[in-house]
Amino acid sequence: MTTVATDPQSDHSDHHDHPAFLAHHFENPEQQYDSGKLGIWLFLVTEVLFFSGLFVAYIIYRYFNPEIFIYADDFLDVRLGFLNTIILLFSSLTMAWAVRNAQLNQKLGLIINLSLTLVCAFAFLGVKYVEYSHKFHDGLLPGKHFNPVVHHEGEDGHAADHGAEGSAAANETSEHESSEGIAEHPAEKPIPRNAGIFFSIYFCMTGLHGIHILFGIGFITWLLVRAVRGEFNDQYFGPVDYVGLYWHLVDLIWIYLFPLLYLIG
Repeated sequence: MTTVATDPQSDHSDHHDHPAFLAHHFENPEQQYDSGKLGIWLFLVTEVLFFSGLFVAYIIYRYFNPEIFIYADDFLDVRLGFLNTIILLFSSLTMAWAVRNAQLNQKLGLIINLSLTLVCAFAFLGVKYVEYSHKFHDGLLPGKHFNPVVHHEGEDGHAADHGAEGSAAANETSEHESSEGIAEHPAEKPIPRNAGIFFSIYFCMTGLHGIHILFGIGFITWLLVRAVRGEFNDQYFGPVDYVGLYWHLVDLIWIYLFPLLYLIG
């Protein structure tokens, strides 16, 4: 029986031949990158399936309650939705540039583009905060909590009414205005039954998308810290590429949400 002698110093030197970024269970950087790429694509597939379920729910509710969606369209600010669309499209561009910077070992460009992407992410959430604030102030809440505020001008300025009382006052005002040839205010239209369904869908879909934006901010911040440390180069840029793919999916989901929620009228 023979035994094979191993040289501890040889094993130690082989271990240190690996680049610092290469995990011990991978043989080379290419294998590590391909494994990570497969993992992120599998994760993105689950994300697509998750949001697909929400889109199916949207289609079903809209098919059976078209009047609710037409009514609620008047309460959404297309300008804010369009602004957020532009912000995310620009952030997708800067994220793609960041990936390219990492591949070309351009540290400064990587830091700049990751920072710009981060600024865009915060800007998106800032616009969303403004939009949500208006919804809560006007009682445009999901489900049974839906209690819209009807704004109309009186002799003493602006007044606001809630719920059924507001609807009655709005109807009286609209009848008076219609007799004088004045167009009916969108907020004073008759409230369809179960109008809160739309805002349940709205807050669910945009809220979950916003949570994904928050996770994206965390990932990009992590990349930015590592980029400042100089951890990425033309041999190791996988994490930047993976986060970039995630961010592009988040942007793509908003591209579908914008017309489905803001342009339904």
